[in-house]
Amino acid sequence: MHGFRYLENVATLELDAPNCIGCGRCVEVCPHGVFTLNDAKARIVDRDVCMECGACARNCPVGVISVDAGVGCASGLIAEWLQEKNWRRSSGCC
Repeated sequence: MHGFRYLENVATLELDAPNCIGCGRCVEVCPHGVFTLNDAKARIVDRDVCMECGACARNCPVGVISVDAGVGCASGLIAEWLQEKNWRRSSGCC
């Protein structure tokens, strides 16, 4: 989903970069390219493309990544979608 962005500043993703061992697993498993390796440490490239799937945190061998899967972005998108759907019903649209 190249170019897709989620809600700004709602992702619960956290990275303890100083304690990263630079294995690159987060880069491998992230479906949206949130991470990159720089100077043998993981870095967050763009937090707002994180869909909070939790793959990075589950696969980090040293536990320096945390994310509350689905809490920020996913719930925000669902709420927005439901609000739009309810507006369409109440306005007689579609």
